[in-house]
Amino acid sequence: MKKLLKVFPLLALLIIVSSCSSVKVATDYDKNAKFSEYKTFAFFKTGIDKAEISDLDKRRILRAIESELLAKGFTKSENPDLLVSLFTKSQQRVDVYNNSWGYGAWGWGGWGGFGPGWGWGWNQPNVSTSTQGYLYIDLIDAKKKELVWQGMGTGYLSRNMEKKEARIKEFVFKIMEKYPPGAQQ
Repeated sequence: MKKLLKVFPLLALLIIVSSCSSVKVATDYDKNAKFSEYKTFAFFKTGIDKAEISDLDKRRILRAIESELLAKGFTKSENPDLLVSLFTKSQQRVDVYNNSWGYGAWGWGGWGGFGPGWGWGWNQPNVSTSTQGYLYIDLIDAKKKELVWQGMGTGYLSRNMEKKEARIKEFVFKIMEKYPPGAQQ
């Protein structure tokens, strides 16, 4: 029974963390841009080089973006209509859960600080860390050199290699499903 009681807070934490796995997306765009006229794209190397992530993750993101744009009917070109750039940032999140529970008191200490408290209880703080990532995908009108569309995805990142690849694809898919503006139902 005691082992079950010790495992319960960890299971609750796991459920909470896994329920936060979705990607939240926001977009902004130039209302005067004629998105139906954009047919070709290329990556904006200058902007991409500034992204502060590993080259491996950059390539993963760029492959995912390219796949999504090709699926939307775009063609990669040396003379593109759109330039694709990206920006990333991350933030470490630390959660401390105080798993106090029990009857009457909260565990050790008791009356006057001697011996266990009255009743039964358990007090073990639980600390978890996670990394929240932000991915911005910018689409720039190549002729005007103006930003015409920006998608931003926020979600928790995985350190596991296989899960990381899938998570990057999920980020890019969720962001790019909002392009072009008004196309999604």
